[in-house]
Amino acid sequence: MHINSTILSGQGVLKDLYFLLKDRKHVLFITDQNIINLSVTKELIEKVQENVALVTIVDDIPPEPSHHDVTNLLNKMKVSNADLVIGVGGGSVLDVAKLISVLCIKDSNITLEQLLDGQKPTRRCTSILIPTTAGTGSEATPNAILAIPEKDTKQGIISPVMLPDYVCLVPELTTSMPNHIAASTGIDALCHLIECFTANISNPIGDNYALIGMQKLFNSLEKSVNDKTNIETKLNMLWASYYGGAAIAHAGTHLVHAMSYPLGGKYHIPHGVANAILLVPCMEFVRDAVVDKFAQAYDLLPDAVLTLTAEEKSHALVNYFRELVKRLALPCKLQELNISSDDLHYLVDAALDVKRLMNNVPKQVSKQDVLAIYRSLL
Repeated sequence: MHINSTILSGQGVLKDLYFLLKDRKHVLFITDQNIINLSVTKELIEKVQENVALVTIVDDIPPEPSHHDVTNLLNKMKVSNADLVIGVGGGSVLDVAKLISVLCIKDSNITLEQLLDGQKPTRRCTSILIPTTAGTGSEATPNAILAIPEKDTKQGIISPVMLPDYVCLVPELTTSMPNHIAASTGIDALCHLIECFTANISNPIGDNYALIGMQKLFNSLEKSVNDKTNIETKLNMLWASYYGGAAIAHAGTHLVHAMSYPLGGKYHIPHGVANAILLVPCMEFVRDAVVDKFAQAYDLLPDAVLTLTAEEKSHALVNYFRELVKRLALPCKLQELNISSDDLHYLVDAALDVKRLMNNVPKQVSKQDVLAIYRSLL
C-alpha cells in the first residue's frame, strides 16, 4: 500500500498549514471536547475562520465512537459538501474524520451502511489529520474503527482512499495528556509495532517501519510519560505512533488487538488499557514462533545485552514488556476492570470472531488457547 501523505512535524508546525486554506469554500473541523479548549486548537480555528467563509465545527466526538455517532453527525451537518476536513484529536476523532472525508463530499456515492457492508469508497475531499495522542497511528492507516453496540464489538472499515493528504505531528498538542493516557496510548503504539513486525503477513516494508518505530518508542515512551514538557520525546512518540500506523497499513496487527476488541466493544475499556493488559500473555503465547524477530526487537532496547542468544533475547523482551506495563502503572488483570470468569466464554467467542486479525497470528491459535490467555488475567 502506498502512503503518499505529506508530513509536517515539529513545534509550531501548524503555521505551515495556513496556505492550504486558500480558495476553500467549506472547511469541516472535527475534534472533541478536550481538544477544542486547548490554546493551540483555538488559534488554528481562528485562522481557519479568518480565511474560509464557511467553517463547520464538530467538537463532540466521543471516545470509542459507534456507527450511530457517525450517522448522527451526518444528520446534524447542515451543509454536507465540504472541500477540506481537518481532524484534530486522538484515534477516535481521526477515524471519524477519515470516514467523514469520504461521506461529506458533494454527490457522495456511498453511505456509511455500505462502508460497513464492505463496499469501498472511490474518492474523498482533501483531509488534514493532526494527532493529539501518540498511540493509535490513525493518521497513517487506511482504517477507521467503529463500535457496533448491537454486536458488543468493533468493526474496521478499511480503504487506502481514506489516507489523508497531510499529517501534522505537533508535539505541543500532546503535552496536556494525563500520564495514564500517555502511557496507555504509548502501549497501543507498541502493540501496533510488535504485532505488525511478527504477523504472518509481515513484509520488509512493514518491518522497516516497525523497527524504526520501536527504536523511537523504546527510547522515549517512559520519558514522555514522566516529563510532559520534554518536546523532543513527545515528538519521538508521535513519530513512533505514525510508524506503527504505517506498519499496520503494510501488514496488520494480530492477537492482542483481536482479543482487545470485545473488551472495548462490550465493556468499554479504553483501547490502550485493554492492549496493555493483553500485551504480555499474548506475546508469551507467540514468542516461540517468532524468536528471531523478538531478538531483533530486543536489540533495540537502550540497555540490551547483545551477547544473549536469540532464545534468551526473546524471553528478555517479554519480560521487558511485563516490567514496562508495571512501571507505567497500567492495569495487569481483568479483575481490576470488574471482569470475572463469568465473562470469559463471551470474550473468547467474540475474539475468535475477529477473523481479520486472528488470521494474522504467527502460530495456530485454538479456542482453548484464547480461553487460557483470558483466564491467566483473572
